[in-house]
Amino acid sequence: MSLRIRTSACTALTVAALAAGTVLIAPAAGAAPKAAAPKFLSASQLPPHPTSSWTAGPVTEGFPEELGFCVSTEGVPSYDYRHRTFRTDLDTNAVQLTVVADTAAHAKALAKHYDDLIRTCADRIEQSSPDVEAEGRDYGTLPVEEGARVRGLHTETSWGATDIALLSVGRDDKTVTVVKWGQLGDFTNAPVAAFKKTTTTAVNKLY
Repeated sequence: MSLRIRTSACTALTVAALAAGTVLIAPAAGAAPKAAAPKFLSASQLPPHPTSSWTAGPVTEGFPEELGFCVSTEGVPSYDYRHRTFRTDLDTNAVQLTVVADTAAHAKALAKHYDDLIRTCADRIEQSSPDVEAEGRDYGTLPVEEGARVRGLHTETSWGATDIALLSVGRDDKTVTVVKWGQLGDFTNAPVAAFKKTTTTAVNKLY
């Protein structure tokens, strides 16, 4: 079941910006030349699948629809989004997003905003979709660059479809990355330790 969750992200992002001591604005025209683009995970750096290898798609401009389940660009400045999708031959998929903010303070606020969206995603799903039960779990922070946090999300429909996802948000200076892994199943099927390793690699690999 494809769920699209639209949330009032503008208010949330404003609060996050204030907490970071800054105000989010769109990058100014004529800004300094862009630095080198952040690097992405390779297929071999995803949590190993027991019976199928990962295949990585090309790095693509734009915001990935695969993150629209919990994360969106609503209320967020028009930064340049890039992403890469991954898949196995079976029911497992993944995606990585990178976005470079104009200042480290704005990136800190953006990372908090994305993490807040993921943290509240289960409640928003249940409010908008009565036929779906959702549960989120917090798997804690990771000591990499400016930090990262890993969360889990399980959904089950009234007709029995069940999905598990692991999502993380990390930051290196002005760059934020979001990683999502998902497949059919529940929390017992989630490779949390391997995903934490993937998240650490994703943040370290940005630059």
